[in-house]
Amino acid sequence: MSVLPLVFTSGWASGINAYAVVVLLGLMGATGASDEVPNALQRPDVLAAAVLLFLCEAVADKIPYFDTVWDAVHTVVRPAAGAVVAALLAGHDGSLPQVAAAAVGGSTALASHLVKAGTRMAVNTSPEPVSNIVLSLAEDLGVGVLVIFALYHPVAAAVIAGTLLVLGLATVAFLFSRIRRFLRRRRERRAARGGPGTPAAV
Repeated sequence: MSVLPLVFTSGWASGINAYAVVVLLGLMGATGASDEVPNALQRPDVLAAAVLLFLCEAVADKIPYFDTVWDAVHTVVRPAAGAVVAALLAGHDGSLPQVAAAAVGGSTALASHLVKAGTRMAVNTSPEPVSNIVLSLAEDLGVGVLVIFALYHPVAAAVIAGTLLVLGLATVAFLFSRIRRFLRRRRERRAARGGPGTPAAV
């Protein structure tokens, strides 16, 4: 069977939490739970670095506003990680050219990263921090479950990842249209009351 479904799912997951993907795949391969994981991801130094960065992300991802800064920094990191993981998976399997796999994994990771970053920007308009924590935990859980599921049922996992990606893109578009309308109405109300930026009455 082609490795393409696994490449697609790993790309989607990398766009949300690239370090979790490396940790999960590496551990699944190192423990013998799966033969689909390339040796490069099972190396102790790679796993140690990925675990450390995963712990950093686990904290940063739950802090309002700082999570948006973290996402901005990872606009390059996550797609790059998705491309590298995809190329390694393709090289290990041999059923898909590595360049093509890297393109699929990287582009899918970029798309899911934009969904994650856009959703966080929308959530940060709320004054309470609970929604950030809940969303972050849901993302981590979703990545973990789907990556492991993809090792045994790659096609089904790819269908789920594709559905989540489409729904995520639609959600971000909806949220940002709502946010723009909210900000526009607030500016209009402020202008009507003679708020900041409005010329004072003479």
